[in-house]
Amino acid sequence: MLNLSTILQDSARRFPGKAAFTFMDTSLSYAEINDAANKVANGLKATGIKAGDKVALSCLNIPAFPIVYYGIIKTGAVVVPLSVLLKKDEIEYHLKDSEAKAYCCFTGTAELPMGETGYAAFKTVETCEHFFMIMPDAAMPSSIDGTATLGNLMKGQSPLFETYHSSAEDTCVIIYTSGTTGRPKGAELTHANLLFNAIISCNLMDNKTEDVGLIILPLFHIFGMTVLMNAAVYKGSSSILVARFDASAVFAAMQKHHVTIFAGVPTMYWGLLNYTDPKSDYKSISENLKICLSGGASLPVKVLEDFEKRFNVPIIEGYGMSEGSPIVTFNDLSTGRKPGSVGTPVWGVEVKLVNRDGVEVAVGEKGELLYRGHNVMKGYYKKPEETEKTLQNGWLHSGDIATKDADGFYYIVDRTKDMIIRGGLNIYPREVEELMIQHEAVSLVAVIGIANEEMGEEVKAFVVLKENKLVSEDDLIHWTKDRIAAYKYPRHIEFLPTLPMTATGKILKKELRK
Repeated sequence: MLNLSTILQDSARRFPGKAAFTFMDTSLSYAEINDAANKVANGLKATGIKAGDKVALSCLNIPAFPIVYYGIIKTGAVVVPLSVLLKKDEIEYHLKDSEAKAYCCFTGTAELPMGETGYAAFKTVETCEHFFMIMPDAAMPSSIDGTATLGNLMKGQSPLFETYHSSAEDTCVIIYTSGTTGRPKGAELTHANLLFNAIISCNLMDNKTEDVGLIILPLFHIFGMTVLMNAAVYKGSSSILVARFDASAVFAAMQKHHVTIFAGVPTMYWGLLNYTDPKSDYKSISENLKICLSGGASLPVKVLEDFEKRFNVPIIEGYGMSEGSPIVTFNDLSTGRKPGSVGTPVWGVEVKLVNRDGVEVAVGEKGELLYRGHNVMKGYYKKPEETEKTLQNGWLHSGDIATKDADGFYYIVDRTKDMIIRGGLNIYPREVEELMIQHEAVSLVAVIGIANEEMGEEVKAFVVLKENKLVSEDDLIHWTKDRIAAYKYPRHIEFLPTLPMTATGKILKKELRK
């Protein structure tokens, strides 16, 4: 048996009264989190959810996320975490593609009405049978009349549950990634994939039971889920949840809770470095911090150096992807690190760089990064052709271009040609293009990433309008924003009479990038 939820059960046995997750002024112990997860598991089982069924989860960084997450896993069902920024049509696609039988969705806020959007999508998917609204308080009625709440699901259920006897290779989580095609694909990650990655994360951070980690990375994202949440639960350390990134809130939480571990994407380090609050005691913050981690995109060396100097704490940078559970390579303080590098392969993972003919390149030469090991996904859910393209002879083809130095350290120098990474989140231009071309005034559109100091990259669209049709830049931006996740819509639009193309009609994006 290997069920990932064992890490929660074990920490609840070893540290029952210890704070597991703290959100604002509320702390829940490991015993309380485990009891609540058991109630969720019993409730799901009572509704007919069984091993192998898919249960979607949309939730901010609040204690309900780990409670529902581990509750689903305890039943042997599969968690399908969804971005809280998805719009109705996107949620509908994910529910259908994953064949979700149930959907747990946080009610949201006035600015982010997740519950309203999620329920509207749920109603269009006949195969998704159950909807549960997650309210800020379990005793609160649903924000939408007639819908059940997570509190309803848990009410009257036993805090004891016999965890399903999963196999190490059973699918535990299906996490969606744009990868190298337009529509998101569900990467099937096993219980073993996620457990090994959590253990490796603990070793990289030297995570001890007395440590306190700050979780600002979204838990629906593989980085926050594995490297922070699962790693902390495995070790039995405490986690401070922050729902959204705000430099002032992060510093306040660091100071109040004596945070020792912080992980973020480059834009977060940029934001923290460029923010000064006279109310913050930076001296005590730096004295408590023992290590920081960065991933999701390349961290500029200057930002790394300036942050380390200001807070007197090392930042270790790594490389990963959803298909890799996520960690593939990482810098390691115990064996040495190099600023600007994504480190060396983690335990149990092999990496090589190859040219277009599949031949391994020499030291210092560019090649596509391939890897194999315990971290590699089973495949893309219900997409055998895409799986076959990505997984070849046991090696996962990342599509990212890297170099390796004489000491075995890897450097990401390029990535899949068109992929945009904005604030650590992957955006595939084709998805944005296919949406924008649906506007009545748009004839042709090409989307690229442009350099941005704060976000790393920003989305820009080049648009050719239909004859005798007009639309302003602002109107087209807002039209797109209303129909796609907030991080994906273009912040810049440039109108052109034509787009540069090859003789065969392929748009020359390299010309647009000049």
